[in-house]
Amino acid sequence: MMAIALMATTMTFAGDSDALKAIMKTKNYAEAAQLVSTSLSQLADNGEKAKAYNHLVDLAMDKVSDVTGVIAENMVAAQTGGKAKAYDTLGLADAITDAIYMAIECNKYDQLPNAKGKVAPKFEKKNADRIWQVRRQLINIGQDQAQNGKDALVLKYWGALVDSEVDPLFASQNHAAEAEWTGQVAYFAGRYAFQEKAFDRANKYLDVAMKDPNQKADALNYKLYAMRSNLKNHEDSVACINQLKTMYEAEPENDVILDALNSMYEAQKDKAAQTALLDAHLAKYPTSFTALAGKGFMAMNENDAPTAIEWLKKAAASKPDNAVIWTYLGICYNSQAANSDDAAKRKEFYTEAIAAFDKAKELDPNKQMVNWGYNRYQAYYALYGEDDPRTKEAEYDK
Repeated sequence: MMAIALMATTMTFAGDSDALKAIMKTKNYAEAAQLVSTSLSQLADNGEKAKAYNHLVDLAMDKVSDVTGVIAENMVAAQTGGKAKAYDTLGLADAITDAIYMAIECNKYDQLPNAKGKVAPKFEKKNADRIWQVRRQLINIGQDQAQNGKDALVLKYWGALVDSEVDPLFASQNHAAEAEWTGQVAYFAGRYAFQEKAFDRANKYLDVAMKDPNQKADALNYKLYAMRSNLKNHEDSVACINQLKTMYEAEPENDVILDALNSMYEAQKDKAAQTALLDAHLAKYPTSFTALAGKGFMAMNENDAPTAIEWLKKAAASKPDNAVIWTYLGICYNSQAANSDDAAKRKEFYTEAIAAFDKAKELDPNKQMVNWGYNRYQAYYALYGEDDPRTKEAEYDK
């Protein structure tokens, strides 16, 4: 009976594998990380893999503790007139970043069944708590690197912040306390990721930024810009259209997404899809400025000025402070006048054109949105003649 009990004890409490023992003996993060990378497949089970990655978290957090300890001492020294000590700022940021990603990797295995077939996480809470307390340091360090033009480091540090924000490991932490800066950091992390051609990361970070009401508009616009500027072939365009369709289905009232999808159909010369999109949208949202303007521009592309005028007038009624629409409306009236053989009609059309261009000038006097000047001068010239003072004034403005 004693022999059987001894055998059972040996089986239940078997020691760590040699590979794990070697990892646990390391005191240097780089050495330990290399060893984990090369010997991961030799570890006995998920529990050993979690333990190995947790050792990396421990080593990274030792570095964090050392540096934050010096920072705390310096704060005291500043108040007492003592001498401040130098510390490794980038080393601190690297260590926090390493701790974040190694803790996430540790948690992947920590959440899997152990040797007994049970899920019993050992490291989840401790790692989440201790890393969450120090991750804020990456905000200012990332900002400093942005000012120094170190784009790769900005992406590294702010990317780690956003990745930790959305990873399940940190789900139980107080995210509300971080809300004031999370969206902004995610937005800029997305921009830096796009610049580094890390497109999947850019999408991920911009999606996080879009959850912040204060960042949603900018993040969405940049996301759409990133999507459309990375198209290399027809397959890319189709994939982009499908992604935009998914986004539109989720937010059908969002005119920015509607405009992007409409523009993609136009670029692909898919008039049928473009028409179906705009007609279906107007059936739900009959005063949608983007859809009304889109119908007007489609008619303009078909050289159908009367139909374009019909839609652009509706768009102008929906958004009367848009100088661009008034300018294109004036252009359409100019076109109708030029193509008319009826003198009375020409006068009527030019009069309407001038009214539209004058409205555009009123809304955008410095032509920051649209250059209405030359077309407006044409209308005045055609209606009043070259020497009329009103034409001269319009010529000055062109």
